[in-house]
Amino acid sequence: MPQTLLSLQTRGAGLYEFTRQADDFVRQSGAVEGLLTVFVRHTSCSLLIQENADPDVRRDLDAFFARLVPPADDATMDWIVHRDEGPDDMPAHIKAALTAVTLGIPIAHGRLMLGTWQGIYLFEHRSRPHRREIVLHLSA
Repeated sequence: MPQTLLSLQTRGAGLYEFTRQADDFVRQSGAVEGLLTVFVRHTSCSLLIQENADPDVRRDLDAFFARLVPPADDATMDWIVHRDEGPDDMPAHIKAALTAVTLGIPIAHGRLMLGTWQGIYLFEHRSRPHRREIVLHLSA
């Protein structure tokens, strides 16, 4: 059961694709069939499988989540208590709670079984840069 740890440097909030790194890991493992488990080791970012062809999709997702969960200094968020690391702190935890921190992707014929336009993304919910760790674990 191969496993590796990816390190991704973010530049702030947004979607960061790492499909190629995950696909490379699967190919190098030599696995023909199995399941790739992807897990992010943080509580203020998450994982998504999303369209990777049109960048407008990523922009619209960013805009949607910013409207759904605005920063804590927005008047509608005055109920938030946890503000230790700034106005994006608790909203980042809420966004992570609404999305996934673990993904399972089937493998067949030595390849990820993603659809034509699907990519694997780290969804950074914090406004400042972070180094994020993602575990890739292959069960064959």
